[in-house]
Amino acid sequence: MIIVTGGSGKVGRAAVKDLMEKGYTIASVDMVRPAGLSNPPKPTDVNFTRADITDFGQVMAAFSGINARVESPVTGIVHLGAIASPGEAPDHEIFAVNTVSTYNVFEAARRLGIRNIVWASSETVYGVPYATGPKYVPVDEEIEEPHWSYSLSKLMGEKMAEQFARWDPATKIIGLRFSNVQEPQDYANFAAYNKDARNRHFNLWTYIDARDAAQAIRKALDAKLTGAHVFGIANSNSVMTRPNDELLDEVFPGTPRKRPLLPNESLISIEKARRVLGYAPEFDWVPGAKA
Repeated sequence: MIIVTGGSGKVGRAAVKDLMEKGYTIASVDMVRPAGLSNPPKPTDVNFTRADITDFGQVMAAFSGINARVESPVTGIVHLGAIASPGEAPDHEIFAVNTVSTYNVFEAARRLGIRNIVWASSETVYGVPYATGPKYVPVDEEIEEPHWSYSLSKLMGEKMAEQFARWDPATKIIGLRFSNVQEPQDYANFAAYNKDARNRHFNLWTYIDARDAAQAIRKALDAKLTGAHVFGIANSNSVMTRPNDELLDEVFPGTPRKRPLLPNESLISIEKARRVLGYAPEFDWVPGAKA
């Protein structure tokens, strides 16, 4: 059994679908009921528990209740529940909700002896949205430059993970720094981005298909690791057809290159995720392209 917080969100829906298709039993913990859930639930439906994960008591009750009523014990947690983007709430509320909920999930897992945790960090830890450009490209997991409450809450989650993993060296906590998540219906907008390099410069023209985000989650769950780890997760290409060097010279002139760039590769590095997790993007906005 895998618990998914935020299972009704964009990445959550894709993760639940992917994991169930791969044979996992899933329980979704969210304030929003999953779309299409039968009443009463069918055997093929995802298990659902309504809980506010900013309330530690509710998290403990939800997690322990799921553990008690299912045939197979809970072996992992995917933590996606959060205020997912800027502007959805005042800055102080974004920071409070995201940091407290992440602490609650980590601590409940610790108390229940669940040592396999995958959670959603964010590309914003790299410094997104960029006004003056990154330290270098491709940006990688060494960069920690949050500029606002949302990105700071995600960096705090990464630091908390390090300490929880230190308290119990058998624990694995993997943070996935997702790029801007897209679904297939969003790709109709991509052609317009190429009209102006500044339409999508805020995150170096990167994206991640929700289905590939789900793949990364599954491979992180399956990874034979211990300790706290962070991985950049993006598609292998950009949202643009113009080459990267041309885009950088126009919008962020003088940005250092760590190596020669491929024309349309992602400027958020996914090399660590490829190497360690076996992550390989499968879905692409360009018809017929190979990721």
